[in-house]
Amino acid sequence: MDALTRRRFLLASGVTGAAALAAGGGALAFSRLLGSAARAVEPPGDTLVVVTLYGGNDGLNTVIPYADPAYHANRPQLAYPVEKVLPLDGALGLNPALTGLRRLWDDKRLGIVLGVGYPQPDRSHFRSMDIWQTGVPHGPVTTGWVGRWLDDTAAPVGTAVSFEPVIPPLLVGRRHIGSCVSYQGLDLPPWVDPGLVAELGIAEPGEPAMQARAASAYADLLTLQRVIGGMTGSAGSPREVPEPPVPATGTGGESALSAQLALVAHCVEVGVPTRVYSVSLGGFDTHADELSTQELLLRQLDTALSAFADRMAQSAAGRRVTVIVYSEFGRRVRANASDGTDHGTAGPVLVLGHQVRGGFHGEQPSLTDLDHGDLKATADFRDVFGSVLGSVLHADPSRYFDGYQPRMLPLVNTG
Repeated sequence: MDALTRRRFLLASGVTGAAALAAGGGALAFSRLLGSAARAVEPPGDTLVVVTLYGGNDGLNTVIPYADPAYHANRPQLAYPVEKVLPLDGALGLNPALTGLRRLWDDKRLGIVLGVGYPQPDRSHFRSMDIWQTGVPHGPVTTGWVGRWLDDTAAPVGTAVSFEPVIPPLLVGRRHIGSCVSYQGLDLPPWVDPGLVAELGIAEPGEPAMQARAASAYADLLTLQRVIGGMTGSAGSPREVPEPPVPATGTGGESALSAQLALVAHCVEVGVPTRVYSVSLGGFDTHADELSTQELLLRQLDTALSAFADRMAQSAAGRRVTVIVYSEFGRRVRANASDGTDHGTAGPVLVLGHQVRGGFHGEQPSLTDLDHGDLKATADFRDVFGSVLGSVLHADPSRYFDGYQPRMLPLVNTG
């Protein structure tokens, strides 16, 4: 492809403008992220993957108190019959869609922290998510708890990465900010030759820097597409089935969790020194027709997390990965008139990986001793996040929660 044809194509496609926009806001090319593995001076350390479920996941239909009569009385149409629940003990069980997580539980690779919340809960999606990601429940702040850790460690670019279109507040510090690598590759129609498109990424002598950067984006997008769509697990597991669309709720989050985690897995396996990854799944604002919607979402979550955990178990670097899964709040105990649930307070947090201490942590909230119809939190979210900060990132958690001293929970055994 001659330089003039290439330049005309780039200008006509608008990629030069897109690359200019991507130059800010912490955007990082996937190829540069992968290249950091070769530049790493030391082997990668323990790694934390933060999975955000946007919309307020119904914790009572995720980790189900199936033996409690109050659960069935408050949700006559939404409560799962005992025979459908995947029992974990004599009182609590998993949603029937979570068969992979049940297997991880049996393998002692899944821990569940019960009743997690924060003081004076806020039922706004955006304020509550802001609280969870900043780690400060009183008053607005402009930095996230991971971002403050980045500041403290003077972390280089790529230490914390979000495989989402925008960087979440979680990764924003005062002086340092996480990087953003969108998981969406370049999906070519069958009649387009990938080799021809790849030529667009070859640098031309003397071209403007921004045009060269825009051109290289094509090669980067093709690499992303190969990693997401063409990779198999190291044990030869089959390619993942494309995920069905998630109902839009306007509360944030992405729809392709498996794709995001495939990129995380590849980075871990090739030795990228990133310490924190952020991924997400949206659509959990289930005010109506909750059973079908939440089961769809939980099945996607289960498929993505269990496949990721199995893949990580196959390498030394992967066995040093810990995953934590949370949502901005749970739902109310009583079902509403639309076969759904409204915004609530406390809910379970999942922690999984090879180094996780499997089993229950904390106490299940009472379904009869309520705060105006909502669960009373039995665990503070800062204790959970502080515990993974200390055990996985080897940091002093008291430095990152605005004066709060986290109570360390025995969630993760790390070196």
